[in-house]
Amino acid sequence: MELTLASQIIIGLIIIFLAGIIQGITSFGFSLLAVPILSLFLPLKIVTPMLVIYSFVMNSVILYNVRKHVNIRKIAILVISGIVAIPFGTYLLKVLDEGVLKILVGAIVTLSALAFIRGFKVVIKNEKLSYVPVGIISGILNGSVSLSGPPVILFLTNQGVEKQIFRASLTSYFWVINLFTIPMFMLNGLITKDVVSYTGYLFPALIIGVLVGIKVAGKVDEKFFRKLTLVLMLIMGILSIISGIK
Repeated sequence: MELTLASQIIIGLIIIFLAGIIQGITSFGFSLLAVPILSLFLPLKIVTPMLVIYSFVMNSVILYNVRKHVNIRKIAILVISGIVAIPFGTYLLKVLDEGVLKILVGAIVTLSALAFIRGFKVVIKNEKLSYVPVGIISGILNGSVSLSGPPVILFLTNQGVEKQIFRASLTSYFWVINLFTIPMFMLNGLITKDVVSYTGYLFPALIIGVLVGIKVAGKVDEKFFRKLTLVLMLIMGILSIISGIK
């Protein structure tokens, strides 16, 4: 989709603001909403690094807000697995077709969300061990399309994690992952002049959106939170597929 720079900025500000609100409420969903829509008129090689930078900023703000619920020991294996897998994702971003990546991610997310909405649940006996494959898949997705959330979100949803612990676990995981991803992008020459420019243009919408979302988060009850999580996952999966096809 060909747009003027002014149109790109206006549309981008709206998308980033709305995505920031969702992130502030649920501690995820930012990239799930922003990637499919922004990539309709911006290359994924600009969108992905920009959103990883934004994710680090957002998660720093949200992490401070939910710091009392963070359990580092519980997510340590998840974090380590994710970090190890990031370079593989970064390599895929450089060599694979953008459309293929987005369709693949979208299909996985959509099918998983539908399964959970219909009440599907996997009985996991060894939760700690399960964090390894979840972290690896998440790290690969983070390095390739800035979508590290789906595997972790689906896993925590499957385990029935309470809302505040859910938010704290996701946020602390994303924060550490982003801390490693940004230098990886810099080493691979993915933080370009265009990335820095667009990051600056849309930054105000990010901060305002996240702060609004954090304020709303305390008013969202547990049952509605779980429904919102799955519905968002379904919508974003479909958007990712559509974006990949186009």
